[in-house]
Amino acid sequence: MASFNKIVIVGYLGRDPEIRYLPDGTAVCNFSVATTEKKKDRSGESQDITTWFRINVWGKQAEAANQYLSKGRQVYVEGRLTQQEYTDKDGNRRTTLDVRATDVQFLGPRGDDSSFSGSPASSGPKSAPDSSSGISDDGEIPF
Repeated sequence: MASFNKIVIVGYLGRDPEIRYLPDGTAVCNFSVATTEKKKDRSGESQDITTWFRINVWGKQAEAANQYLSKGRQVYVEGRLTQQEYTDKDGNRRTTLDVRATDVQFLGPRGDDSSFSGSPASSGPKSAPDSSSGISDDGEIPF
């Protein structure tokens, strides 16, 4: 039987993206995304439970994410969990889970970067809205 590893996250960026390039020229962009859910504790008080995810995006999507995303921006991320091992400053071996994104969609209203095209795989900003993207002239999605 085949196995499957997929995660979908809709949340808000906790910091601005950071991009770097590998020696072969491949772009890698890293950022963190927070999701928050409300739960009631034993006393009936509502509590916010926040979960942080470390995201890495590769290639053209990395460049688009770096250009258009910023701290506080809402984003949809689809990808797979990857396990990373490292040694902390005290010499202890640690394990962390990261998300290697396969699809990044920019959500929420446009900021000052009104040239945003809505397509994570686009090679750059567009000067006019693309009617096929589902985004109207005023930046609203029609559904």
